[in-house]
Amino acid sequence: MVSTFDRLHGRKTRFFFFELGDGNRPIENFSSSALVQQEPDASSFPSGGIRNTFEARGYTAWDPTSPAFIMESTSGKTLCIPTIFVSYTGETLDYKAPLLKALNELDQAAVPVCQYFDKNVTKVHATLGIEQEYFLIDIAMFNARPDIETTGRTVFGHIPAKGQQLEDHYFGSIPARAYAFMVEFEIEAFKLGIPLKTRHNEVAPSQFECAPVFEEINLAVDHNQLLMDVMDKVARRHNFKVLLHEKPYAGINGSGKHNNWSLTTNTGKNLLSPGNSPKTNLQFLTFFVNIIRAVYEHGDLMRASIASASNDHRLGANEAPPAIMSIFLGSQLSEVLDEIEKTVAKDKLSPEEKTQIKLNIGRIPEILLDNTDRNRTSPFAFTGNKFEFRAVGSSANSSSAMLVLNTIVANQLKEFAKEVDAMIAKDVKKDEAIMKVLRKYIVESKAIRFEGNGYSDEWVKEAKKRGLSNFTTTPPALDAYISKKSKELFKRNNIFTERELEARHDILLETYTKKIQIESRIVGTLSLNHIIPTAIKYQSDLINNVAGLKSLGLLADSYKTQLDIIKEISEHVLVIKEKTDSMVNERRLANKVDDAREKAIAYCDKVKPHFDEIRYHVDKLELLIDDTYWPLPKYREMLTVR
Repeated sequence: MVSTFDRLHGRKTRFFFFELGDGNRPIENFSSSALVQQEPDASSFPSGGIRNTFEARGYTAWDPTSPAFIMESTSGKTLCIPTIFVSYTGETLDYKAPLLKALNELDQAAVPVCQYFDKNVTKVHATLGIEQEYFLIDIAMFNARPDIETTGRTVFGHIPAKGQQLEDHYFGSIPARAYAFMVEFEIEAFKLGIPLKTRHNEVAPSQFECAPVFEEINLAVDHNQLLMDVMDKVARRHNFKVLLHEKPYAGINGSGKHNNWSLTTNTGKNLLSPGNSPKTNLQFLTFFVNIIRAVYEHGDLMRASIASASNDHRLGANEAPPAIMSIFLGSQLSEVLDEIEKTVAKDKLSPEEKTQIKLNIGRIPEILLDNTDRNRTSPFAFTGNKFEFRAVGSSANSSSAMLVLNTIVANQLKEFAKEVDAMIAKDVKKDEAIMKVLRKYIVESKAIRFEGNGYSDEWVKEAKKRGLSNFTTTPPALDAYISKKSKELFKRNNIFTERELEARHDILLETYTKKIQIESRIVGTLSLNHIIPTAIKYQSDLINNVAGLKSLGLLADSYKTQLDIIKEISEHVLVIKEKTDSMVNERRLANKVDDAREKAIAYCDKVKPHFDEIRYHVDKLELLIDDTYWPLPKYREMLTVR
């Protein structure tokens, strides 16, 4: 059997190596033309209004830059062909097609800049290494938690006595059962060409991570999407369930998907790795500074690219970057940029000053050798020879972030080349023109650079002074996709049309709304059908106990504790019922809103706040009620891999 497969959305069209020959005799035959393009039913595929539901026509087209692969199962083997997916009218419906466009634009923009330094460069590749964090939970525990099964996270659950406060999991040995799972999914990954390199515990209990060797971005993203599928299938063989939600458990670390991004040339040069001469280091500085300015100019778009209902739970917590986009360089590299800003500002440099600049640039490899510390609170950090986009969520499709990053860098490099060429045309020497433009960019983008604690209240205030946005929730963050600036950016670089952007904005808003709606329903169901009945049952048993003690003629002090618990249960049950009813009412009101953005905001601002209010009282009941009564597995049970 063969299957064309859009890995980025799991879209498959299956057909067998089977035809009817002469006399209707079955023969095994398959035409290669069938691999190139197919016409799957696209009627239920999210389109953001590009097509009506009754218009089912869509096309998949083979992406030859990503290798085909064979998926094996106990039932058979399937040939899978990576494809793009477009509508009948030509609009892109997936993330692969725009990612490929962005990578092409980056190549076209980066090569002319490289040729300022090396005429042998004819191709620039963007590379990516994706660190994948995840949790493991016993499948029996998973099946007993309707909230995790439905939403990927626990909507209720009191923090256990021992969570991650001893910080003993990260450097501990991998539990034997988890290790057996890892070994098997690594073998399955290798069969599919996924070059996994590392495995280790993460900070939270039952949290782990794997990471591959760097690959070209399109392939890296495809492999990561495939890896998540493989992990889930293998986990079931070991009676595990893989949790890829960004925050499956409250009170402990969530999971991210750190995207380590760099640029390499056909000559084998990493453009974000300094060389052995001022010339090669000037090339490093050129790309380094242009990337900083690109992120500064389009920070809001970067934030939008990682926005989701699940990532909102993680961003700004103690283990993840804040929602404010900033760049960490390290103090010594910051000093180099500050020195360039101060020196190159002069109209005319003396020979001594030019020599000093060259010496400072020449010292960059030495600086990076010692600059090994990391700022774990930075969403976009330079880490030696690459930038690490740490804000991407663990369940995310990295194409969203990567197509934005590559597009904004491509756009920035085009602007840079224009400015440098204009100065050269005025008889300014090439190196001097490059330095002057870089100095201008360093000044313009200084606000995005931050070396301090991204979690602090002081940074929130400081970021506001600098004019940096702080979108703590998804609906307003998504506005960046349809801003005039973004529409012009994507149109200018041939990535998205205005119609495609508006469609994607609508799809993302609708997805957010539906996810919060699902969470709201499971919160209501568990509250009314599980928690309150359990609390009343336990309370009734306590009342019977008190009645029995009274009948024995015991003094009131003998059953004071029971009476206090009975009262406390009633108070929590009352609030849970009131807050649940209020949440349901707000949900009904939100559903009456027609505008997609306003509906998403209503769910975000009116429905979602009830979750934590209800959870507080449910978690208090968990501490009060006899363990044998409680209907849900507890954190202390779920967070231990046995």
